[in-house]
Amino acid sequence: MIELGGARGLSPAVQEVVRLRVVAALESGQVRTYRQAAEVFGVSQRSVGTWWRKYKCAGREALAAPVKSRSGPGELIGAQERAVLFQAMADYTPEQLLIGGPMWTRKLVGELIRMVVGVAMTEQGVGKWLRRHGFSPQRPARRSCRQQQEKVTAWLEEEYPAIAGRATAEHAVVAWVDQCGLRSDTAPPGRSWAPAGQTPTVKVSGRRFRVNIMSAIASRGSLWFTVFTGKFTAKVFITFLDRLARQAGRKVHVIADRHPVHRAKAVTAWLADNTDCVELHLMPGYSPELNPDELLNADIKRNVHAARPASADNLAHETRRFLHRRQHQPHHVRGYFHARHVRYTLE
Repeated sequence: MIELGGARGLSPAVQEVVRLRVVAALESGQVRTYRQAAEVFGVSQRSVGTWWRKYKCAGREALAAPVKSRSGPGELIGAQERAVLFQAMADYTPEQLLIGGPMWTRKLVGELIRMVVGVAMTEQGVGKWLRRHGFSPQRPARRSCRQQQEKVTAWLEEEYPAIAGRATAEHAVVAWVDQCGLRSDTAPPGRSWAPAGQTPTVKVSGRRFRVNIMSAIASRGSLWFTVFTGKFTAKVFITFLDRLARQAGRKVHVIADRHPVHRAKAVTAWLADNTDCVELHLMPGYSPELNPDELLNADIKRNVHAARPASADNLAHETRRFLHRRQHQPHHVRGYFHARHVRYTLE
């Protein structure tokens, strides 16, 4: 985070970010008084009032530093100013800085550069400048606004390491479990090349049906699964856990999300009677990115074209055939655990 204390001694570029953050906090209701804003951001109460009045009178443009004329070859933005810009992009969204939406597009990065540094750049120029300094356009990962970061941190730093340690001491397996569904009315995955203006057509059944998959994977490449056409119930989950324990041949520490079925009374009772075989651990809520089995789900949806089979039985057959193939490709299963956001499972 940018250090906001003592704003008077900061560079003009950093002061620009401070003013925008203070006004954004007042605008959103995060702070309700000038005094509270001054305490939070480490600036004077008088400055807060001045910035707020300017903003209400003339908008965020009134908080921008004057545009400076620059000439000469080479980089127009100095190292210190670049550091401030990159830090602002890392710490805040354009929305928080009263510039625009939730993502840093070339247009919004250009606006940030203009306001903070005083340099006007075209969108093409912004793109070249960002690439020159190691940036690339990327599809943002989705995170639920209901996710509680303190619980995620506790899981990563305390809870999961303890589970992995116990599993090692007990010579048990750690299996990551999840369920997903395939629907026949979803569009076929991927794209097809065709002449411009001539959209290609893929024939599908037109019928609506679905199948459900429950799967479990382990970091050494093991894969267990069941495919069913009915609802996901406590009975289905218990049957899967029982078969998982028998096929693993030793105790299994099962890690799953907080689905209501996983917390059902029948499941809790079964687990209490089978503590020597299965132990269930629930991940933090709204955190599917922590589960490597989600990558298997994505793999299934990329490779099983749910819109093509003519019936639920056909779709279930195609799904089982794909999963049987993955069972004989443990290197694929091990690869799920090497994705950046789940690599903690290997440490």
